[in-house]
Formats: sequence, structure tokens, C-alpha cells
Amino acid sequence: MRRARNAKIVATVGPASSSPEMLRQLFMAGVDVFRLNFSHGSADDHRARFRALRALEQQTGRPIGIMADLQGPKLRVGTFASGPVTLSSGAAFRLDLDPAPGTAQRASLPHPEIFAALVPGAALLLDDGKLRLEVERCGPDFAETRVVVGGRLSERKGVNVPGVVLPLTALTPKDRRDLDLALEFGADWVALSFVQRPEDVDEARAIIGGRALIITKLEKPAAIDRLDEIVERSDAVMVARGDLGVELPAERVPAIQKRIVRACRRLGRPVVVATQMLESMIDSPVPTRAEASDVATAIYDGVDAVMLSAESAAGKYPVEAVAMMNRIIEQVEADAAYRTQIEASHTQSRPGEADVAEAVVAAMRSAVALLHARAIVCYTSSGHTSLRAARERPEAPVLSLTPRAETARRLAMVWGIHSVQIEDVANVREMTASACKIARRENFAEAGETIVAIAGMPFGASGTTNLMRIATV
Repeated sequence: MRRARNAKIVATVGPASSSPEMLRQLFMAGVDVFRLNFSHGSADDHRARFRALRALEQQTGRPIGIMADLQGPKLRVGTFASGPVTLSSGAAFRLDLDPAPGTAQRASLPHPEIFAALVPGAALLLDDGKLRLEVERCGPDFAETRVVVGGRLSERKGVNVPGVVLPLTALTPKDRRDLDLALEFGADWVALSFVQRPEDVDEARAIIGGRALIITKLEKPAAIDRLDEIVERSDAVMVARGDLGVELPAERVPAIQKRIVRACRRLGRPVVVATQMLESMIDSPVPTRAEASDVATAIYDGVDAVMLSAESAAGKYPVEAVAMMNRIIEQVEADAAYRTQIEASHTQSRPGEADVAEAVVAAMRSAVALLHARAIVCYTSSGHTSLRAARERPEAPVLSLTPRAETARRLAMVWGIHSVQIEDVANVREMTASACKIARRENFAEAGETIVAIAGMPFGASGTTNLMRIATV
């Protein structure tokens, strides 16, 4: 089973998409990676979904990626004594650590770390930015604020503190329990929420080790300030536009999205664009034209994957949303302007900075273009060689051959890669024969056509891409 596109689709599993039959329909419609959102659902829910996905993998014979998305620290106001309150613009409003139910004049904010970081003049955003407060006076356990933008406020609504690096770890006690569960059932990717600094990624990696790859969600302005450092330390990056759009003006988000994508392309990290891509399809069988254009723009920029959230988790038309996203990607990639734009956005290492692996994949890219090769066959243990090939955005598809099931699953999120699990090869002759045989079996090339194979020697050693072989099927 081969997708007729390079960019991949990530879909969130939820109440609308948890049954084995629905998961199968979503996979057949085009989903490459399934996201389990640990902000919702019980441990038993996630474990059942994982087992259903691994059973589906066995039935279809194709590797399926599973992403465990950790909730991260959620900052919320407390309860109110008499239900929702209305905050009027210009009115005073106090936030403090007192757990007593709130009123229209004050509310509990049970997060001392917020008060520790506040200064007069700082902004506080409530309920996804619908209400805005300005701090006038503050201390270690309170903040006296003035309402700048008022409105209705109900209990447990979220709080954002734009422009402030909060003294918070990206992993809460709940996240650590959820991470243990995700690693227990074998998640391929772990998504980190609320990352503010590179050290947040380091902390998670120390716990995860090599048991899963890390995808860092960029949703805080503080993370954008240290973008290259965070991208460098991540295995992949998600442009999480929902929270990013709360703390930043909406008009800045498109430019920041493109900046993140460029950084990921330059540093060779897979990048996923997420949030509100086809949001109207939660309730409608067709998207708006603006949403279709939004997905297309991300594909033209060369992202590795685009993601559905509520559309597939809780919407009325999950299969239709996936099918629509699949068609948009195919249409864009069939456009001649797409290849032109991909070529224009290609970046190379500066002289003196490249290593042997980069030299090999640069030669591979040139060979494919000159010879009109039908496929690039990558032998990889860790996935390193295939990731290097995908970074080049070559004209031919990448057939990734690996002896490790976990590598095949992890690569399901990466641009242009079609993974196949194989037995180890012992030498170059075996490698070439196997590459030709599998390229033909998987419908990548016919007899007499050219393929380009790359690998690392000695075979089975990670991070040793140093060989290119051109062969005729």
C-alpha cells in the first residue's frame, strides 16, 4: 500500500474515531500517524487505542506511527461562588492564591510560579485571550490588575502570560505518569507541550532515552526567541498555532510559521503544522476555501506533515476530513509550481560545515535529477540515512528499508518516506539485489529503470551514511 503523495497526515484519535473500524477507515483514507491526546481520556482509553492501532498495523502490513501528546502545565483560574462573572473594561480585578471561590472582583489563581514571574505592566490573558488584564501591583501571592478587555469569565478557564518565561518545567507530575504509560505501550513519538527553553527538551530526553522520539510543540513566544537551539535539540517540531495565536497577535502567526518551517528545513528536522487546518469540517462535510488554502500553503512550504485535531477526534466527518486533506496534498504536489518552490527553498551546508553523510545525500540528489531515477532506496537502522535523504526533498520517492519496526513507524511522519521492514543485509551485493527487488515489489520501479541506493557501512551501525550505489532494476 503506497500513498500517492510525499507530505504526511497526522490525525487525532478521540470519541469520534476510537473504534477499530473507524481507525481502519481513517488509515485507508490517508492517515500516516495517529495522535493520542493525553489532555483527554483515561489510561485505559489510550491503551485500548494503542492496541487497536497495532492490530491495524498487522492487518494492513504497513507501519503506523503513534504520537503521545502530553498535556503540559495548564494554568487556570479557580472556581466562582455564583457561576460565571462579567469583567468590565477598566474595572479592578485581583488574582491570588486564596482557594476561596471567586467573585467579579477577585479569583483564585493557584499558580505561585506565575506571581513569581509577574512585574507591573505585564499582561495576563484569560480564556484563550478573550479577556486581557494588565498588572498594576503584584507580590509573591497576588496580583492587582486592571481589566483592559472585559467579558464573561467562567471557572477553570486558561491563563496565558505572554512575554514572560515562567519558572515551570514542561513536564508536570501528570505528564510524567502519562509519559510512563506512553513508553510502556510503545509510542513512537512523544509531543512536549509548553516548551519555553532548550533545557525543557533536555529534561524530557533524559527520561525518555531512546525509547521514543521527541516532537517539540512550539506554542510559546519564549520558545520562538530561542528557536534554533530548540529545533537543534528536538527530533521534530510542531507548529502549534492555537496557543501560539493566543499569546501573539494573529497577524504575526503566519510569518512565525514560515520562520519555524525554514529553521526545521535548514536543520533537517521534520516539521508538522497543526491547529484549525480544516476546523469547519468538525460540523461540515466540506472545508472553507480559506482552510483548503491554509493546508496548501503549508504543503507548498515543504512541511513534512499536516495535522487534524478536533476534526478527526470529535467531529461529525472524520473520514471526510482526512480524505479532503489527502486530496489537497495530492493536488498541490501535482502542481509544477510546487517543485519549483521546493527547489527554491532547498538549503545546503556552508563549505567546511558539511560531513560525509551530507556529501552522500547531495550526490544522491544530483544523481536522481540527472538520471531521472525512479526511487531512492535507503538502508537504515536508526532512520538517520532516510531522514538525511528526506531533508533534500528529492524528485524521486524515498523507499526506506530497515530491520527495526520502531524505525519504520517513526519515519511514517517524515516527508516522502515509504518504510519497509526487512532482514539485515551483509554486503553491498546483497544490498543492491534487495533494493532492486523491493523497489519493484513495492511498485517504485520497473525492470530496466534506475534507482539510487544509499547506506552506511558497516551495515547496522547508526549515523554512518557513507555509500551511494546506482543500479538498474
